[in-house]
Amino acid sequence: CNGYLMPIFAYLTKDPDGNRKEGEIRADTIDKATQKLSSDGQIVISLKEQDTSWDFLGPFLDEINLSIERVKNRVPLSNLVFFTRQLSTMFSAGLTLERAIHGLAAEEKHAKLKKVLTNVAENIRKGLSLSEALERHPGVFSNLYVALTKAGEVSGNLNEILDDLATYLENLDDTRRKVRSAMTYPIFMVAFLGLMMSAMFLWIIPMFSGVYEQLGANLPAATQTLVGISEWMSSHFGQMLFIIFVFFVGVWLVSKTEQGGFVVDSIKRKTPIFGNLLDQSILNKFSKTLGILLGAGVPVIDSMNLMRKIVGNRVYERAIQDSTDFIRDGFNISTALRRTEIFPSILLQLASTGEETGELDSLLGRASDYYHKQVDALVERMTTLIEPLLILLVGVVIAVMVIVTYLPVFYLGAALQSGL
Repeated sequence: CNGYLMPIFAYLTKDPDGNRKEGEIRADTIDKATQKLSSDGQIVISLKEQDTSWDFLGPFLDEINLSIERVKNRVPLSNLVFFTRQLSTMFSAGLTLERAIHGLAAEEKHAKLKKVLTNVAENIRKGLSLSEALERHPGVFSNLYVALTKAGEVSGNLNEILDDLATYLENLDDTRRKVRSAMTYPIFMVAFLGLMMSAMFLWIIPMFSGVYEQLGANLPAATQTLVGISEWMSSHFGQMLFIIFVFFVGVWLVSKTEQGGFVVDSIKRKTPIFGNLLDQSILNKFSKTLGILLGAGVPVIDSMNLMRKIVGNRVYERAIQDSTDFIRDGFNISTALRRTEIFPSILLQLASTGEETGELDSLLGRASDYYHKQVDALVERMTTLIEPLLILLVGVVIAVMVIVTYLPVFYLGAALQSGL
């Protein structure tokens, strides 16, 4: 019932008003793809199957360029929240967008954001809309940010949309902080353990090896193994660092491809404890964002296409793409999400109730609150359980290495006592 292996067709269509639209659609055959598009009232101009086995270089390079752009123009989320909140207040007070953004740019302390805002104000002065001006800076303003701004411009309630967007970004920032705080300590402890073991193998054990040779001690098997590992690491340390570096760069590059990213994200989701935390965090973002988009009047298909770009996980991206295809086939949102077999029952039940009552955006907001609390609970549980376990693990590893290192000294002492 899923469409993960369906071919992808690139299409160009025209609606009855003459507006053109480009995009991609999944279907078993080109005839079914044509039927799907025609059922929406679109006139199909062109339809071509994408060669997904080899045509990966373009999207791959786009992903790399976007990642570089985000690093170059990285702006703290807190600064973006403050800008959005202030823009909403100033615009609702009657200031023009150009004047409001120009004033905020003058007061902005972050150099990169100041430069971007100055450019946005200049583009608005030249006649571009706010969403068009923001769209020129994808490293700073996400697809969601631009889409909601565009929805606010069309509906005429831009100040309310910006206020909702600021609240959403605050919640997103809060969730990110909690997830990072839960993962920072374990990562630090694992890195610390790695450094300690490297120090033992590269400096401390070689010092003891020299002492053992001078004493002529007959080394126990465990110590011999430790000394052998130490000698191998000392002679291959440079190669090891290079291999580790190549491995992580390789994983990062592979994660930017369609299939590679799917495999990497699948592994992340199956990681004990952290996988559950990742899922809850994504579901929180999905529910909140979809609720805001639908509440802002963005069409369902357009909302789902946007969701696919912002969830940040290829497994969920494919599930959202499949559910979008099901919606095009006539299924409602909750049924389409259920058919992907990815989304949990609580979210599906709330979505189904929301569709029946006509309050889908409100109930998606409640689902988001639920998953936000789940993230809080998981972070607290992880902090309570993982910290002492990691401390115990570090202590046990270091204790074992110290005991094995000193074992020949104990043997030598026993031998001398028996000789006396």
